[in-house]
Amino acid sequence: MSDKYTFIRGEEGSYSVRNMCRWARVSRAGYYEWRDRPASATAVWRRRIGDIIEVVFADSDGTYGYRRVAVALARLGRPCDPQTVRSIMAERGLVACQPRRKGPVTTVSSDAGDLPDLLKGDFTASEPGVKLVGDITYLATWQGWVYLATVLDCYSKKVVGWAMADHMRTSLVTDALRMAVKNGRVRAGVTIFHSDRGTQYTSQEFADFTATAGIARSVGRTGICYDNAWAESLNATLKVERVHRTVYPTGAHAVKDVARYIELRYNQKRLHSALDYRTPTEVEQAWYDKQPAA
Repeated sequence: MSDKYTFIRGEEGSYSVRNMCRWARVSRAGYYEWRDRPASATAVWRRRIGDIIEVVFADSDGTYGYRRVAVALARLGRPCDPQTVRSIMAERGLVACQPRRKGPVTTVSSDAGDLPDLLKGDFTASEPGVKLVGDITYLATWQGWVYLATVLDCYSKKVVGWAMADHMRTSLVTDALRMAVKNGRVRAGVTIFHSDRGTQYTSQEFADFTATAGIARSVGRTGICYDNAWAESLNATLKVERVHRTVYPTGAHAVKDVARYIELRYNQKRLHSALDYRTPTEVEQAWYDKQPAA
């Protein structure tokens, strides 16, 4: 019955209440009693928490599903059961952005057989700067493809280095790793850098760079999809949450937008389920806060 009343309430002003009640086969007295009844405490609470959910969802740029929204509410001091969040989001039409099709891929090297897989599927790390992973992805602009190379720290999932260019030459990946070195995220003789078997990562130029920086190289096994899953998950997240929802007239537009996403949202603001719904910066900073003063 309430569904009929809700429909009539929504159409008031478009049709007469008398006619709508007759069409819906309900009494006008019953409808007016329902309409004028004070909202219950539960209804008031749902409306208020729903308004907050809309703010959280908008602040995530429409990227958070109900689980992350529930965590964000708890961080705001407004805890709410995830299933309740899910139903309220459905009522309000709040749907997180979804994946889209793939595009170009990198070329796999045939001469990487002598490079070891030092991680062997273990992407966990006890501290920052021990295990880094990297990958290349692409972005479409009106001027053509722009390529992005990233370096991720396995401890915090933080992007510690990145570079963008209109090519996929080795300099793209060395520039990304160079940023990580410059930012102090590499420890000579300790850091392992893991990648797929793309030609950029198995080239002599990249080997020379990593040797100079004191970084041990590691490559995944051919045909094993999860061997570089951490780095690939960043690319997928970037595409879903930003790139596929944006139009880039030029490469410069793409660089500016991706830089903003990585530095200001992904590292600083986005809640990661793999980090117990904390941000990479929070996880990294918490580790440093626990270290004894030098």
